[in-house]
Amino acid sequence: MIEKVYKFADASEKLIEKIIDDENVVLNHMILTKGAALPEHYSNSNVYMIITKGKMTIKLNDENANEHSCGSILNIPFNTKMNVSNSYDEILEFFVVKAPNPKDMLKV
Repeated sequence: MIEKVYKFADASEKLIEKIIDDENVVLNHMILTKGAALPEHYSNSNVYMIITKGKMTIKLNDENANEHSCGSILNIPFNTKMNVSNSYDEILEFFVVKAPNPKDMLKV
């Protein structure tokens, strides 16, 4: 078999799981319930956030917060301050793709 298969959880509570961390990319799967948020942090690579359920509230640097819903793909530049949360009853589920792998960003 040529392909490598990765699995991700089907959950209904807060979840942050790293699915892939190899020489090419980091892929995380996240689920946030109403009122849940990620800790404020800075993007450590070029980040793509793929929203598959719910609605995300995201505040970048000193801008006003924006909302994005299922079917949206966000591109967040390297070294951007991020605040991500779910203010809604529906579960927020999304995938985070970091490319290149943040380990390689240290070499730049």
